[in-house]
Amino acid sequence: MLEWYSVIALVVGPLLVLMILGLPVAFSFLAVNIVGSYILLGGMSGVRQVVMNTIDSVSSFTLVPVALFMIMGEGMFQSRIAIDLMDTLDKWFGRLRGRLAFMAVGGGVLFSSLTGNSMGAIALLGSSLVPEMEKRGYKKPMTLGPILGSAGLAIMIPPSSLAVVLGVVAELSIGRILIGIIVPGLLMAVLYTLYIYVRVTLEPDLAPSFDVEPVPMSEKLHATAVNILPLGLVVFSVVGVIFLGWATPSEAAATGAFATLALAAMKRRLTWNVFSKSILGSANISVMVLLIVSGAVTFTQLLAFTGATFGMVDAIISLDIGPGAIVLTMLGAVIFLGMFMGPLPIMLITLPIFIPVILEFGFDPIWFAAMYLVAIETGSTSPPLGGALFVMKAVAPKGTTMNEIYRAATPFIICDLAAILILFFVPQLVTFPVEYMFR
Repeated sequence: MLEWYSVIALVVGPLLVLMILGLPVAFSFLAVNIVGSYILLGGMSGVRQVVMNTIDSVSSFTLVPVALFMIMGEGMFQSRIAIDLMDTLDKWFGRLRGRLAFMAVGGGVLFSSLTGNSMGAIALLGSSLVPEMEKRGYKKPMTLGPILGSAGLAIMIPPSSLAVVLGVVAELSIGRILIGIIVPGLLMAVLYTLYIYVRVTLEPDLAPSFDVEPVPMSEKLHATAVNILPLGLVVFSVVGVIFLGWATPSEAAATGAFATLALAAMKRRLTWNVFSKSILGSANISVMVLLIVSGAVTFTQLLAFTGATFGMVDAIISLDIGPGAIVLTMLGAVIFLGMFMGPLPIMLITLPIFIPVILEFGFDPIWFAAMYLVAIETGSTSPPLGGALFVMKAVAPKGTTMNEIYRAATPFIICDLAAILILFFVPQLVTFPVEYMFR
């Protein structure tokens, strides 16, 4: 019988090598699962078990929200409802110093509550706001940074596809996670806003003021009534119905997708082209996610069947440091991995190891899940290879260097770290809304 660390080395090592070599994540998991099960679980009988586990994992009803949340996001972008939202925010911010940076944060929060797609939000905000910022004399820290930080809120504010995946892989209540991450997401937005305010106050040249045409209050109210208030119904159709106990997360995802398409139809933009692009875009991303999840769930079971998970838990618990320090070390490891890997592979490799430890220590797993998602978001914007950095590079003005993007992202990474520490020391920010709803 192999020791737990030998099993970890045999399965995790080749998995990382395959990913580094460029093999898609789903196929990396599949290859390791098949070979690992053949070696560790008794030949072909182990492989047959892998096949059965894979089928069971993707037939789970709890994964339905992934595809439906993707339809919401694609529908918002394809019908240009998101552009209307930015135009309305622009009218309200007026002559406020740093108004475009604040718009990036406000837009990030609203897009997050409507789409759950961080990379899409970076692409949209970057292509629409950065050129205008550059034209107005904004410096790189106030053009690239706010978009990188606020677009990542899509991970933290429902609907969040990553939160659904986390719930499936960690076997936690998806509804509780979606409610538990609302306050942490808003906390991050507040920290970003405070940073921008302080920075532009101390260094006005970063965001020069400029004259804008005054907008009559009647026009502002009309734009709000037409472009923002209807979005409140979309948000309510996802978060509100869960909070009130009217619907499960899967049902809420369905009502959210329907509300999004209905809003596009009300604006007379639900053409066949918009509808087909929304469905096809959602299908492409959803299939990729489901393939990865199926491989990861089987990978988790492989570690459990061989006893590696239990051996690692015992080893971690026996460390001569406090439980809190171990939790922070786990979150630090997630951020470090995020510098080199995408969010999904990190979740699928680490959660099978981390969640049993959290449960063994008696911590609230929803509290840990909220901090874990913040760490995932932090990792995705961290140099050198955070995925969000390269999306930003793709939409940034010509001549923007990766070094400038790294420097712009750093203050917002610090804000994320501050958010993790606040949640660590004040867990009630996560647990109270969940307990209030599910009492």
